[in-house]
Amino acid sequence: MTPCFSVCVYCGSKPGLDPAFALTARSVGRWIGAHGGQLVYGGGNNGLMGLVAAATLEAGGRVVGVIPKALVEKEWANNACTELHVVDTMHERKRLMAEKADAFVALPGGIGTFEEFFEVWTWRQLGYHDKPVGLLNLSGYYDPLVTFLRSTVVQGFMGDWQMDLIRIGDEPEPLLRELVQAAGLAPEPHLDQI
Repeated sequence: MTPCFSVCVYCGSKPGLDPAFALTARSVGRWIGAHGGQLVYGGGNNGLMGLVAAATLEAGGRVVGVIPKALVEKEWANNACTELHVVDTMHERKRLMAEKADAFVALPGGIGTFEEFFEVWTWRQLGYHDKPVGLLNLSGYYDPLVTFLRSTVVQGFMGDWQMDLIRIGDEPEPLLRELVQAAGLAPEPHLDQI
């Protein structure tokens, strides 16, 4: 079955300390799968990455993982993916993930998550794509970052229009629905509502 949308999720290869992070990663995966969607992600089986992938599959969604050869053992490549692409470089990984996605969302994570989020946001402001980009600010995880980003506007290094290119939410379902709809797509009705 062809998915009705694809969401690229950036998130940690570790679970983090707050149990809410793991619960939310599962919620994101369940929402994608239950609404006829496809997860595109970094292909790992550890941390939040593994949780969002497993939940998507359990809910009936497709999972496309993209992982560089050098990280196959370090991040434990997820062989349960519907499609698992093993590529040579991080550049190929990010390019393929971006190509296969209709929208992007960053969950809590570390430096890799930050880098991927900033790259697709930068690409959007430069006009390389017009796909929606979201930041899931779970439990205030990204509060310091959002405060800093807003300060760059005040300091004259960014404009309000650049901040307007990202959607920030603290609950997964409303943010995911907003991103999918902003991509011009419609999630299928939730299975519980059928």
